[in-house]
Amino acid sequence: ILSEAQHEPGYCVFYDECGRNPLLNNTLVDPIVPCLNYTRAQLITGNHYKILKQVCPMFDQGENSTYACCTIKQLASLEKSLTLSKAVLVRCPSCAYNFAHLHCINTCSPNQSQTVKVTKVLNVTELNRTREAVVGYQAFIGKTFADTSFQSCKNVRIPATIGGYAIATMCGRYGAKLCTPQRWYDFQGDSSNGLAPLDIDFKIIQEGDTTGVPEGVVPYDGVALMCNETTPTGGDVCSCQDCQESCPSVLPPPPVAGHFTLLGTDGYLVISIILLILLILSFVLYLSVSCLVASHKNKKKGIHRGKGKDKDSDKAFLSSQFRIWGTIIASYPLTVLLLSLIVVAVFSVGLKDIKLTTDPVELWSAPNSRARQEKEFHDTYFDPFYRTNQVILTAPGRKGHIYDSLLFGPQNFSGIMSKELIIELLELQTRIQVLKFWSDDLNRTASLKDVCFAPLNPNNPSQTDCAVNSLPQYFQNSLDNINAKVYMTQLGVTKEVDWRDHLIYCLGSPLSFKDITDLGMSCMADYGAPVFPFLAVGGYENDAFSSAEAFILTFSLNNYARSDPKFKVAMQWEKEFLKIVQEYQKDPKNSFTFAYMAERSLEDEINRTTAEDIPIFMISYAVIFVYIAVALGEYSSWKRLLVDSKFLVGLGGILVVACSVLASMGFYSWIGIPSSLVILQVVPFLVLAVGADNIFIFVLEYQRDVRRPHETREEQIGRVLGNVAPSMLLCSLSESVCFFLGALSTMPAVKSFALYAALAVLMDFVLQMTAFVALLSLDARRQDNNRCELLCCIKVSKQRPKKPNKGFLMPFMKKYYAPVLLHRYTRIIVYFEVGVPVYFVTKKGFNFTSVDGMNAVCSSVGCDQFSLTQKIQYATNYPERSYVAIPANSWVDDFIDWLNPQSKCCRLYTSGPNAGHFCPANESGLICTKRCLGRPENDTVRPTVEEFNLYLPDFLTNRPDLQCSKGGLGAYDKAVVRDESGEIIASRFMAYHTPLTNSQEFTAALKMARELADEITVGMRSVPGTSPDFEVFPYTITYVFYEQYLTIVNEGLFNISLCLLPTFVVCCLLLGLDLRSGLLNLLTIVMIVVDTVGVMTLWSIDFNAVALINLVTAVGISVEFVSHMTRSFALSIKPTRVERAIEATAKMGSAVFAGVAMTNLPGIIVLAFAKAQLIQIFFFRLNLVITLLGMAHGLIFLPVVLSYFGPGVNKAVLLQFQQEKEKDREKAETNSHMRQVYDNISYEGNEIKQDPYSNTVDESGSKTVGKTDRL
Repeated sequence: ILSEAQHEPGYCVFYDECGRNPLLNNTLVDPIVPCLNYTRAQLITGNHYKILKQVCPMFDQGENSTYACCTIKQLASLEKSLTLSKAVLVRCPSCAYNFAHLHCINTCSPNQSQTVKVTKVLNVTELNRTREAVVGYQAFIGKTFADTSFQSCKNVRIPATIGGYAIATMCGRYGAKLCTPQRWYDFQGDSSNGLAPLDIDFKIIQEGDTTGVPEGVVPYDGVALMCNETTPTGGDVCSCQDCQESCPSVLPPPPVAGHFTLLGTDGYLVISIILLILLILSFVLYLSVSCLVASHKNKKKGIHRGKGKDKDSDKAFLSSQFRIWGTIIASYPLTVLLLSLIVVAVFSVGLKDIKLTTDPVELWSAPNSRARQEKEFHDTYFDPFYRTNQVILTAPGRKGHIYDSLLFGPQNFSGIMSKELIIELLELQTRIQVLKFWSDDLNRTASLKDVCFAPLNPNNPSQTDCAVNSLPQYFQNSLDNINAKVYMTQLGVTKEVDWRDHLIYCLGSPLSFKDITDLGMSCMADYGAPVFPFLAVGGYENDAFSSAEAFILTFSLNNYARSDPKFKVAMQWEKEFLKIVQEYQKDPKNSFTFAYMAERSLEDEINRTTAEDIPIFMISYAVIFVYIAVALGEYSSWKRLLVDSKFLVGLGGILVVACSVLASMGFYSWIGIPSSLVILQVVPFLVLAVGADNIFIFVLEYQRDVRRPHETREEQIGRVLGNVAPSMLLCSLSESVCFFLGALSTMPAVKSFALYAALAVLMDFVLQMTAFVALLSLDARRQDNNRCELLCCIKVSKQRPKKPNKGFLMPFMKKYYAPVLLHRYTRIIVYFEVGVPVYFVTKKGFNFTSVDGMNAVCSSVGCDQFSLTQKIQYATNYPERSYVAIPANSWVDDFIDWLNPQSKCCRLYTSGPNAGHFCPANESGLICTKRCLGRPENDTVRPTVEEFNLYLPDFLTNRPDLQCSKGGLGAYDKAVVRDESGEIIASRFMAYHTPLTNSQEFTAALKMARELADEITVGMRSVPGTSPDFEVFPYTITYVFYEQYLTIVNEGLFNISLCLLPTFVVCCLLLGLDLRSGLLNLLTIVMIVVDTVGVMTLWSIDFNAVALINLVTAVGISVEFVSHMTRSFALSIKPTRVERAIEATAKMGSAVFAGVAMTNLPGIIVLAFAKAQLIQIFFFRLNLVITLLGMAHGLIFLPVVLSYFGPGVNKAVLLQFQQEKEKDREKAETNSHMRQVYDNISYEGNEIKQDPYSNTVDESGSKTVGKTDRL
């Protein structure tokens, strides 16, 4: 029966406390309700007045003039209730003041009857006394007051929740995003939330609107403070982070520089088109002038003889020395092979000490790089990131349903959101949680609790202390909670509420300790922390979590150093975890389709795909070997097939490559330079490309050559070697010097690759000049004796052809390809044919204990407007520029709030054995009556140095709970590192990046985070007492990998330039200071590299350290495509450039095509079937691009360029050729009667050899060049 109280000033509608609300059970605080009592407001004096002034200062009219409608007991209950909320609101004094103002008006206002209408009373018996108690009332509030109060509180943050808002914990299922003043007040007045002792129906009334307002009621519309106003009690304005109106005027960042444009389009494209037009015009002008000059010259046939320059004498010297060397090696093949084997064996002994670097950090980050040093600092003082093991489950094909909730209205539930599947998920989760295994490292049975991440009980965790994030955690992993249901009445409607109502509420308010249903269950996980929706479900839009299409199950483990025994235990647990998941996946009874991963999965996958791709590499090398063995053979007759094949020579060439790689790896392993999988995969490919080219050039030159009169087999091999070895030396020396200089790189992977490659290429050349020459000598002896290759005892009767073997490619190149390519019109056509969480870590040297120090870091009331955390907050206002999405948490802010006497977080025992020591908030107030700090005059709490050092350890070990949500255990206990003296030597503040999806964004985020950290450092160094070398730096686990992208362009230009320089120098030197040949050689190689980078962009190949290694390799392979051709052209004695280009293309182009292009392409194509993405992208795609571009430039572009701009005829070579020709002709005439004898010597008496000197220039370009090449 409701009282007939009148709504008039100076009267109360309830007064004093009657006891517990009999309608409420399982509440978070005692639901003490007031007694119905229509009486005048009471004069407040003495202690009653002091308490009122402290709790509700807005009623203070002086000790003898203050009236109120509440007793001391009511004030005590009100203070206790307000303390819970003030723990999160106190960082903004005006918000805390407004919040208290509202509830003081309802509870203690002397005009209570004008703003409150009692709607429900019950008889309550307390101490054998029965009285009418108020269990429900309406509170009428003016809209201006309500809106201003809400606005002052809506941006107050809870730092420990990483940018979370306090309002999110006070608005039920709506959270911060959907919260409104009405929803905020509705939650506060909802007794089902576990905090409100009775039902309060807040009525927000627009000014002048009397609809629904009882007669005599005057909606309270007192003065509410804005967040940028000081409080009457002296509280300062709220900080910028909690109040946008308090933010200073900060200039927005300058706009991003737009793309360079000209004439309304891409400026670089316009410039490129202009340059292309200028190049075409220049070339046309060059052709016109050349034709004009040529028409005025006397056309003379033949070439004037003259003396060569002394600068060409080094060519003859090199040829003669290699001729002598080759003759000696060919004369003693078995001895040379044995000595070569011994040398390789000695070098390879070092392989017993080989160390493979598999840690990506060691591979791609230089030890002295900034990111590496910052990582080492972070890992020295803080724990590494925990290990994540995750299962993502979906149930495709299941139909969803609409659930008509009593409390929340119609809600869409997806097919996976069913009780059956949640229970099935819980069964899987439980099966994983209880798994056990024997650990040799612990010498006992181990389980999840031995390695799990337990933020709230890290020292001695139980299974339920382990951080497991999943949807069943909203039910505390309890099957009974999932099955719970109860009938509930709302607005006269009674319906059943079940797991769905609880889930809807928890998905919107994960920080709640109690839902608003009659189920009364908590939303917190069993390990004591909240589970945010994005950690439990996936596949939703616009925060419609109940329509999510996936469950997410995450087990977090501690991360340990690899030397720690528990690292192996964690790896074992993950192995068992994967077993269970894989078994579950194969079970036909399971209802899910899912993906899963463990922290070790990446390493396992790399090892698995590497192991699976080993056969691919073996097939690749086998294909190359078969090609070399087949392509090197001379096939003139089926009867001589086994005689003329070159299976053993091909095998020997492959073994030479393998031995050079083994020798290089053994040497560097012996001196302590580690290898890597990249080296094992790339270096053999590179050396094979170089080695196969040299093998083809040497063998084909020998096959095309004719043995001279009185010349032994060994002398012929020596002479042929003298012809081609300078060219082989040119390429090998260029590549080796290139790679040795590449070792100056700061990237460890690039540096080690360059060292291994340089020595391998050098060893390959040495072994080709020794072991392979010896092997060819043995094979030539076998072939001359008509013995089969694999069956040496068997001879064939079919004699060797009289003519030298030119193969297929050389005639094709000479008769068709070169003439068409170098036609006057084709040349012109060819010439122009050709885009996470992050820690801000502080180092030693900053005084956090001083007031200035705290203000320079914190972001709550009284803090500097440009403090560390405030600058991070400003950065989040421009996430598209800063890549920072969520402000940093701050242990300094929460420590100050924890110390605030308005909360009950920091108290001291006043009795018992612990008197004077810290008392947790969950202890009884009877034994902990003293606050750690007294209440400051201006409500801005700052501890003294002594207080700071005394209470900081208590804060860091205080477990947060309902009574005190500001405890630092779990959030900050590992964020502060102190030395033995108590000085803070390292601390960290965690923010979050925006979602980063590609290397460009990761790199930009790193760059911007460093700029922000540098700004913070400058500001904090200005604080008195700060060390001049104090530093703040950003850190996240990905920075060490993406730092390379900050310098990759400069690093790439540096390394490639270092490779190009020796290529140019060596080419000039070995061609007798021929600058023109060196420049054309360099130009073509640069074009190959530039075009490769262009195709990388078109084919989505990122430019990173692996790509840089391949680009350095591209320079080496380009040398093979280009340098042989350039040298062949430079040494040709044909009268015109076009003829010399035709001869070089026919002779050397065929060898290069067979030796480089056709050797690489089959092996590369096989790599297309590899499973590892690394091999697919950086080995198949990139090497295919390099080979095709190298072939196009070396065999198409270069001959055309040489035909226009190549050097003139080398007169020294021409003179020496003519002198030798005359000498040989005299010998031929003198010994004409001995020709048959010579022929018999040449072909072991089996064949008659044609005159090797007939038609020297016109028909035997190969023989002519052969004679000159030995220079």
